[in-house]
Amino acid sequence: MDKDLEFIESEQNYWGKIYTDIMFAISEVSPFVEEKKLKIRKYYVKKDVLKEYNKLLETAKSTNSKKSFFSLFKNNSSVDLIKDFKRKNLDDFNELEKCSSCECLNCSFNCNFKSCSSCRKGSHITFCDKDKVNARIFENFTLDLVNNDTKITSKYKVLAVIENCELHKQYILLENVKNNNDKLILYYYPGLKDDDFGEITDIDEFNFVAEIYQSL
Repeated sequence: MDKDLEFIESEQNYWGKIYTDIMFAISEVSPFVEEKKLKIRKYYVKKDVLKEYNKLLETAKSTNSKKSFFSLFKNNSSVDLIKDFKRKNLDDFNELEKCSSCECLNCSFNCNFKSCSSCRKGSHITFCDKDKVNARIFENFTLDLVNNDTKITSKYKVLAVIENCELHKQYILLENVKNNNDKLILYYYPGLKDDDFGEITDIDEFNFVAEIYQSL
């Protein structure tokens, strides 16, 4: 198969499935979720990016299926067009990819979680009990934290953020990038510019969060 046509069909198979899954989810949950709440879900807001991309892919596939032998030696403008579109909308593509595997995708519960409003780039909810607790994992989220005793700054990888909507609290689980034995569980207070953290002094609460993470 021609490499351009192979690329186009690969993109169609992958992103076409994600678009289908998202549209099916919208159809399934829309009778049970208030319209104003549905419209703040990120996959609902950004779904048209994939709709447009699939149209471009279909046009490119048709064009490449009909090209002559001599056109093989020319630049493929239709492939350039779809690559340019994807490059310009890469953040939306990445976010929709995460949405497709998020617990919120097909959820019709009228919950009290922060859900999409606390979604950070490269993250998705991987566990939710539909009632009290959910857990969000991240693709590449690191923080620089200063040790209060030594005043040394270390980089930590964020393992997960766990939300307890019953207590209106969030917890962040961290692992030192250079020392995986150095792990932290802290209260998490995300801000517009800077995030704040707090020590958990209640041992039962600490253990509860740790057990949630270990069960993921």
